[in-house]
Amino acid sequence: MGKRRRKGWMCTMNFWLRQLGTLEFWETLLDSFGNLGPIAPITLAMVESFFPPLPLIAIVALNVAAHGGILGFLYSWAGVALGGSIMFLLWRRVVKCFFWKFASRSPKLEKAQQWVNRFDTSSLFMLTLLPFAPSSFMHLAFGISDFDEKRYLITMLLGKGVMIAMMAVFGQSLVSSMKNPVYLVLAVLLWGGMYWVSKQFCKKHNLE
Repeated sequence: MGKRRRKGWMCTMNFWLRQLGTLEFWETLLDSFGNLGPIAPITLAMVESFFPPLPLIAIVALNVAAHGGILGFLYSWAGVALGGSIMFLLWRRVVKCFFWKFASRSPKLEKAQQWVNRFDTSSLFMLTLLPFAPSSFMHLAFGISDFDEKRYLITMLLGKGVMIAMMAVFGQSLVSSMKNPVYLVLAVLLWGGMYWVSKQFCKKHNLE
């Protein structure tokens, strides 16, 4: 009987974890709060910082389709900026300040600290504006490092702003492609270019 319960509990947990990792789940959930105005699209973009499997480029495209190019960009940027800042400050202000005595024993965290040493502000800016770079690892690595907090947050906000702008253009191109197929070609080329640059940069900095 106990084994059946554990098996049923594990199946339930796996089901919900799969649901939490899908864009459809969050879209449906946030649609029920549509009367909250910008809170819903901002929250949707912010959630990606906590659930990396969510495709940010699809989230931005969704916000652009629902709210237009300018508002879709602003809502998406606000969400990504809030989520990234929270994750960075969680590692910097909580883990590093109160639990670093234990966390520093992890070889992975030590390696992450060493990885940060190769970055200056311009390299960090390039990393933050690339849509296929691992943002969650970036917040962790810089959060537990001695990299200047204010410099990181400002650079991250600027870089993510450029990244979201590129994604908003992609999303707007998808919307426009419904009327003119030429925009679909533009969207595919833009997406392909961002992907190629991201992969080359990640390869150079051992992020693959």
